[in-house]
Amino acid sequence: MDFTDPGLSRPPVSLIDVASYLPGEPVGTEYFTPYMRSDRMAKNVMFRSPKARHHVDRDETAMDMVARAVEPLIERHGAQAVSGVDVLLTHSQLPYNPIVGCGPEVARRLGMRPGWVLDIQTGGCAAFVYMMSLARMILQTTDARSALIATIANTAGPVFTHPDIRKLAQAPVPGDGCGVGLLVKNNDAPILDVECRTYPEFAGDMDFNTGSERKWWEPGEGQGCVSFSESKITKVFARGNRLVPEVALEVCARIGVKGRDIDTFVTNQPNRLFLRNWHDALELPAERHPDTFDRCGNLFGAGIPVTLDAENQAGRLRNGSVVLMSAFAHAGDFAGAAAVRWGAAR
Repeated sequence: MDFTDPGLSRPPVSLIDVASYLPGEPVGTEYFTPYMRSDRMAKNVMFRSPKARHHVDRDETAMDMVARAVEPLIERHGAQAVSGVDVLLTHSQLPYNPIVGCGPEVARRLGMRPGWVLDIQTGGCAAFVYMMSLARMILQTTDARSALIATIANTAGPVFTHPDIRKLAQAPVPGDGCGVGLLVKNNDAPILDVECRTYPEFAGDMDFNTGSERKWWEPGEGQGCVSFSESKITKVFARGNRLVPEVALEVCARIGVKGRDIDTFVTNQPNRLFLRNWHDALELPAERHPDTFDRCGNLFGAGIPVTLDAENQAGRLRNGSVVLMSAFAHAGDFAGAAAVRWGAAR
């Protein structure tokens, strides 16, 4: 198969390594069950709980999580490979400071002085793919030689354990964790193709509120959380079922492979039913679609890199194989997919 970069004259960019960090000890579902209300929403397939998840400590910041996740990259490639990166992209689910992104502080902590520092708020569960696309574009069109991308999921412990939120059907589903990727302008493990799509018609369908008239930044009663209704869940489920295979198969078509011929398919990890439907749509057996949901819960944007790292460290990603990533974000306002010829270190 010919995996020619569609940019033709542009230099290839490789995802040469991934690493991850999961905070603390696993938290069992029994942490939530004494508080959960008995309602119809809890029985919805979207909210069936994983067996375990990790919760970040109250005083552990997004910057701390990135620093921990990067440690294996430094061990495998040397400190200069990280401190010398030209591009730093971060996606933090819960910003430590609502005014200032975590990128500059991450750069300080890691001894970096990158020319590009971008905190990416958009992308959601597809943020890792989105940042791969952005990093590749910057590396291909500037003198930059390397990039570090980091996705931080950090709402499970700080938000979903609040007394009022802990009772909700969705509270046991999220987990906390951080995944990072190191990209270099070379042909060692090339990104074969990327597809990113925005669906503005679905923007605003994810509702974050306090259960009252209070805005989340205003003082008063009520605890902020993403709210769901049964009709909204039905719409999001239909969109997710369609969008993830749609962008994945578009990438497959452009690199000249069938979905069923992909060696490994890695997606975000929202729930068991999405995972089953997605590999069925690509005609893939479950063993070629790694699943970290029961160990980590829904890691949102960190789900793809954490799952990639788990598979890579277990030796289940063969160098030279085609790894396809795909995810959708929020209520369906964004979706992305990327294919890589695998060659990451471990």
